[in-house]
Amino acid sequence: MDGVTQVQSRIAEIQTRLLSLRQTTGGGWSAAASAAGLDGTTSVSGDYASPETPVTGSTVVTEAQKYLGVPYLWGGTDPTKGLDCSGFTQAVYGNLGIDLPRTSSQQATAGEAVASLGDARPGDLLFFDHSSSRAGIDHVGIYIGNGQMIAAPKAGETVSIKDAGSPTVIRRVIPDQATAATTAGGTALAGVPYADLFTRAGNRHGVDPSLLAAVASQESGFDSQAVSNAGARGLMQFMPTTASGLGVNPLDPASAIDGAARYLSSLKTQFGSTELALAAYNAGPGTVRRYGDVPPYAETQNYVRAVMAKAQAYT
Repeated sequence: MDGVTQVQSRIAEIQTRLLSLRQTTGGGWSAAASAAGLDGTTSVSGDYASPETPVTGSTVVTEAQKYLGVPYLWGGTDPTKGLDCSGFTQAVYGNLGIDLPRTSSQQATAGEAVASLGDARPGDLLFFDHSSSRAGIDHVGIYIGNGQMIAAPKAGETVSIKDAGSPTVIRRVIPDQATAATTAGGTALAGVPYADLFTRAGNRHGVDPSLLAAVASQESGFDSQAVSNAGARGLMQFMPTTASGLGVNPLDPASAIDGAARYLSSLKTQFGSTELALAAYNAGPGTVRRYGDVPPYAETQNYVRAVMAKAQAYT
């Protein structure tokens, strides 16, 4: 079950719990929230705020989901009474030991910029300019992946999961040391050149970042300016026609790695296995289609074995 599904599956559980607490305490939302641990003074996630425990996108999402069902209150910073959008994000990150400014427009200057929703990671802050009468940021939510966020939307609603839509600004405020390259499956590429680019592209296109790193190692030895005798170029050794078809600049590591992730994802979908995708990357899709298997070429067979072994070593 992925993170988004886990969050969604907890909505009914949380709402049922809060309803039960309201009925038991007889004190309305404030009493129910206090009984649930949302007292506005104590972290609702216990040890997540410990300095020994690194903050990750996963811990941010886990923290945020504990506020599902909290009523929206303009200017609200106390979850026992209600939260506005920036009060919600400030509370979540504050409980994890990260201080954010009070308003959404101020929070939109925190951390570092993220280029697009396609580059966003769970835990990033998404900012919006929803007001036609007043320019500037006026709303914020926490990205949870798959085009969705958790946010405190507006009066009459509660903290809930929403479509991310088209953010005006995206910011990443998780400390750098906590965002070291880690794949969705837990693979750490510590010490591998371009680890962050492999992780981002792999997670974006559904390819194991360790596999991408292994391909780069085998193809170029992580040399972003490599040019082969056959004319293949860059970190991922794209031939000019392939690079052109993918819209890739083969000598730009970010572009090359993203293109390789898209290409390998496409090849795996087409041929049904990682081994055949790698064979097609090396010998061409037409050759794999002709043989219906890894071609009987020593170079290609050795290539597939070597890349798979390196990917395993990175895991």
